Amino acid sequence: MNQFDSAVFLENIEWFDETGEELVHRLPETGSGEIKWGAQLTVRESQAAVLFYKGKACDAFGPGRHTLKTANLPILTKILSIPWGGNSPLRAEVYMANLKYFTNLKWGTRNPVAFRDSELGLVRLRAHGVFNIQIVQPVLFINSMVGTMGKITTDEIGSYLKRVIVSRFNDYLGEDLDSLFNLPGKFDEISVGLQKRLVGDFGHFGLHLSHLYITSITPPEEVQKAIDDKSRLGVITDMDKFVKMKAAMAMEKAAENQGEAGAGLGLGMGMMMPAMFAAGGGGQSSAPATSNERRVVCPDCQNMISDDARFCPLCGHQQLVLSQCVNCGKNLGPNAKFCSKCGHPTSEKPRGVICSQCRVENLPGAMFCNQCGQRLG
Repeated sequence: MNQFDSAVFLENIEWFDETGEELVHRLPETGSGEIKWGAQLTVRESQAAVLFYKGKACDAFGPGRHTLKTANLPILTKILSIPWGGNSPLRAEVYMANLKYFTNLKWGTRNPVAFRDSELGLVRLRAHGVFNIQIVQPVLFINSMVGTMGKITTDEIGSYLKRVIVSRFNDYLGEDLDSLFNLPGKFDEISVGLQKRLVGDFGHFGLHLSHLYITSITPPEEVQKAIDDKSRLGVITDMDKFVKMKAAMAMEKAAENQGEAGAGLGLGMGMMMPAMFAAGGGGQSSAPATSNERRVVCPDCQNMISDDARFCPLCGHQQLVLSQCVNCGKNLGPNAKFCSKCGHPTSEKPRGVICSQCRVENLPGAMFCNQCGQRLG
């Protein structure tokens, strides 16, 4: 089409989103144009159109066919624009906004966020989820996010929206969750609370956050192990029976093995079983006490031993008290210069802990000052 033909014919303006990811698309695509008086604009049910004329948003259009009115008259405008090289200074463009829901937009923590757990202390969490958005104020969205770009997609604004979600997520967890042990079953509650906090952040740009979901909140591997251990302990109500069951299962498995190695392992486990059952049955010795034998409790391992034993047969604790460690109370052997348990010199008096706030000396090993309550160390 030559220059004269383009000046005569009117435009028929419409837009189809073939990618499914464009929020806003500008027509003409190469920049502003000379949209003429009488041009036809077709807007679909899932769209809205905004006409920019002379640099201003002058009108918005809903679904239907609309006739655009500008000062660019066919043929006459071309003649009057000769001083500007044939380009009319009355520039106009149409921005088409996609009003459908953009779903399955992913968000997540690029770096772990710090969370102070009431039971585990400071841990770092990773969280991931999805969210859905919709343009509800096309003019506001175009002026605040699109500007003069020819189009804008979910990828181009997604990184900013993700950072906003992560920031609000970190604040919400710190205020409404005390421990990760209370996290199971609270994903929906956290999602709803987080979505309410983000209403203003998204509405500032003419967007509506229709849905937000949390798919995972993952602590570090060592924290996961601690949670698993606590869960197992909650299930096991009788630790004594659990240990006995495990030992019996180990013996059974060893007996099934073929060869001398399996037989030897089974024999060794069989010899260990009485001691294990005795230890699990309340700390009593497996050998029955005779009527004429006096027995005492070992102060170190709490097992029953003969009262004339010089050393505990289970832990080796010296029963004959010659002297004791001034730091931990361990019984010391003759001429011992250092404690075999804590390594403290036997001749040195244990040094107390000086409080940094009130300068009062406290007992060795004390965690809080007896004078002012300040935490020591």
